[in-house]
Amino acid sequence: MKTKHLRLMQRTYIILFFGFMYLPIAYMILFSFNESKGYALFTGFTLKWYQSLLHNSSILRALAVSVEVALVSSVVATVLGTAASLGIAGMKRTSRLVITNITYIPVVNPEIITGISLMLLFVAYQRFAADVPWLPDTIMGMPTLLIAHVAFNVPYVIFNVSPKLRQLDIHLYEAALDLGCDPRQAFFKVILPEISPAIVSSFLICLTYSIDDFMISYFNCGTVETLPIAIYSMTRRKVSPEIYALSTIMFAAILAVILLSNAVEGRRYKRDQAAQQMQV
Repeated sequence: MKTKHLRLMQRTYIILFFGFMYLPIAYMILFSFNESKGYALFTGFTLKWYQSLLHNSSILRALAVSVEVALVSSVVATVLGTAASLGIAGMKRTSRLVITNITYIPVVNPEIITGISLMLLFVAYQRFAADVPWLPDTIMGMPTLLIAHVAFNVPYVIFNVSPKLRQLDIHLYEAALDLGCDPRQAFFKVILPEISPAIVSSFLICLTYSIDDFMISYFNCGTVETLPIAIYSMTRRKVSPEIYALSTIMFAAILAVILLSNAVEGRRYKRDQAAQQMQV
């Protein structure tokens, strides 16, 4: 009897949890097809908001900026974070613990503190560069936006790649060196294939966080407008259903990327399991 009640409580909790997480998204998707601009009643099915979205230059411009910043900063952050993880893995235990704890600070820090501190850094640079003729004195905009996004994405890459490196058998790398590989070849043929799932997941996390970020971008964007900032500007008035349509498209695209990534990883795992069984 107790087991039955426990299962009922577990199912109720799961239903409430997923309802709380995904019902707002479902509501947004539904009203992106609503005939009227209201969000209280569904008056009829239409695709006009998706069509109108294609002709809204301000939203499309902000989306292009967000995608550009997200792609560039995610690639740079993934490379830097992976290199940092390799360096941290080669440190002594005490140094590794100190560096790892320092890396936690940007993650647990409130975003508003990170955004303001980076803004102050860029303002200080501009004051310094004003007295140096060969330095650009106006960098607020795309350069500062990219630097800010790279700065807050790197720790997430380190936290994803470092555990995979700790699971890696160091004897594989040493065996590759014994069999004639130089360190560069051993890295690309042994280390990189083993940590590639963590690198891909890190890139996807950076991409998602970068597109989603508002607070840090708001303080360091200069005159450049990202999509979250454009949406924030629109909320001062009434949010257009075009935003619902755009959010629905972005949700579908991100969901497709996640499902594709999981499918590729699942096939890779099954292939590795089959290879191990054949060796046995």
